[in-house]
Amino acid sequence: MKIFYRGLCLFAVVFVFGAIFTSSTSFASIADSECIECHDEFELDDYNASAHGQNACNSCHYDVIDIGVHEDCGSVTQEKVETCHRCHPEEGREHFASVHMYNDVKCSDCHSNIHTDPKWDGNKQTVVDICVGCHDGDDYQGSVHGVAVTAGNADAPDCSDCHGLHRIEAIGDANTAASRAFHTASCHKCHADAEIMARNDVPEVAVETYEESYHGKVASLGSGLAAGCADCHSGHGILPQSDAASTISPENLPGTCGTCHPGSSINFAQFYAHSDYHDQDKFPILYWTYMLMTALLIGVFAVFWIHTFLWWYRAYWDTHSNGHENWECIHREVPEALRPYRRFSAFDKILHILMAVSFLGLVVTGAPLKFNSAPWAHALMDLMGGPHAAGYVHRICAVITFVYFGLCCAYVFYFLLLKRDGNNFFQRLFGPDSLFPNLRDVKDFKAMVAWFFGRGKEPTFERWTYWEKFDFLAVFWGMFAIGGSGLLLWFPEFFGKFMPGWIFNVAIIVHSDEALLASGFIFTVHFFNTHFRPGKFPMDMVIFRGWVPKFELMHERADWAKRLEAAGKLEDYKTKPSHPLTDLISQIFGFTALGIGLLCIILIIWGFLAH
Repeated sequence: MKIFYRGLCLFAVVFVFGAIFTSSTSFASIADSECIECHDEFELDDYNASAHGQNACNSCHYDVIDIGVHEDCGSVTQEKVETCHRCHPEEGREHFASVHMYNDVKCSDCHSNIHTDPKWDGNKQTVVDICVGCHDGDDYQGSVHGVAVTAGNADAPDCSDCHGLHRIEAIGDANTAASRAFHTASCHKCHADAEIMARNDVPEVAVETYEESYHGKVASLGSGLAAGCADCHSGHGILPQSDAASTISPENLPGTCGTCHPGSSINFAQFYAHSDYHDQDKFPILYWTYMLMTALLIGVFAVFWIHTFLWWYRAYWDTHSNGHENWECIHREVPEALRPYRRFSAFDKILHILMAVSFLGLVVTGAPLKFNSAPWAHALMDLMGGPHAAGYVHRICAVITFVYFGLCCAYVFYFLLLKRDGNNFFQRLFGPDSLFPNLRDVKDFKAMVAWFFGRGKEPTFERWTYWEKFDFLAVFWGMFAIGGSGLLLWFPEFFGKFMPGWIFNVAIIVHSDEALLASGFIFTVHFFNTHFRPGKFPMDMVIFRGWVPKFELMHERADWAKRLEAAGKLEDYKTKPSHPLTDLISQIFGFTALGIGLLCIILIIWGFLAH
């Protein structure tokens, strides 16, 4: 303890003597008049009127502590960058992390007249004048922004409004996400401000329409290649569209688009970059396309969700009142009740598997783009490796879709024109084995509605039901709407050679809304019809096995069974039970697909609520 106290006392003595010595020597004040005697290049009155006029000379030149020593050594103006940072710490921290610091640009390189400069007071023209001292400012000074700054418009951006005042970061590689974000975010700071836009009579829709565009959505999800504001409007030479030198003038627009879309034509450049499909006056085609697709969505969901609810209610009621007893009666009444009968061929099962895989892949990769503002969109996109990786998967699934659709069309061609069964084209088209609607479907629908309301028994069906035919024909409409619009968006440069650019705006609306219709229908209506209704829950395995037990055939498709039996063909449909391993794999695949579909519909609902 004695050693500790002795050391503490010694430290105190040294500290006191050091403080006395320092106060008597190091911090001796030197009058400005003494400095001016030698440095007569400075006018003391000008300095006193400047921004630093309240500071003594050695407030900055703090290494001059003795005027006599200073004269003998012949010291010159101190050039240490730390000088400014002593009084301007925040600016110093920002400058230290800036691209200027990395390139040895010091405070005095920009603030070269610190002895005479008046207070800045936010004068934007002063900022521009300083920046153009090193940087070529011709494009900016002739732009709408530069002209407005020169005219004294306080809302117009100067260099610092985009690049920052002291923390000026390197833009870096133009193909990085950070660079693209800068090209957009720096513009949005002003153009998303409704008050600034209103004061300057500038349309407010630019930011909103960009964020709703494909470019904006992909950029928000982390793309490093999506076009930002500066990619189209340029970074500095921003001019009105009416100016012949503008990057967005009609003459220059194909070239501007061509930087990202090589080979773009005048037709391609007719794409509406800032389209608002709610504006009927400016964009009538897009407005009515949107209204048509909205009506289609509402109409289809209204009809089929009502149909689904009524079916669920009636089936649930019948099952809990006498349904179990009916199944027992069917088992007892049908000979060989569990005997398997073929319903789907291997070709049918392969088509369904291809359809399920590709459809789920398209929804999973497309949903984050549709609902890019939802909290889950970024996480799901990151899980897939980003927008471009998801885009590759989306296109692979699209190719699979075209493959199975082509196979389906080939079979339809064979069934209608080449199959030799003794029937002509129209007999096959409207016959009981066809998936084309006929009068029987009208009868079945009426009987189904009557059963819904307790005015008849549950109907039995032929080989195909009216809802199965709707599902089948919906594929053709879907391929026209989703597939056709998808091809336009996949190869815009090619189609832009002979189609107007606004067709891509139409394609975006159709592709997005039709995809929403398809996914919503499959994951709600189709899942109920095939898996969730009483008697089928939790999953109907027939599409994977390809067969149904005889009692189910006689109960649900009695009219088909009777027709086959009358023609002596029923026994031809007898088959063997599928292998247990096949059943296991089918169940794993089926329940996985079902789970992904249910998760997708939850995310879609969440996306709507978060929009």
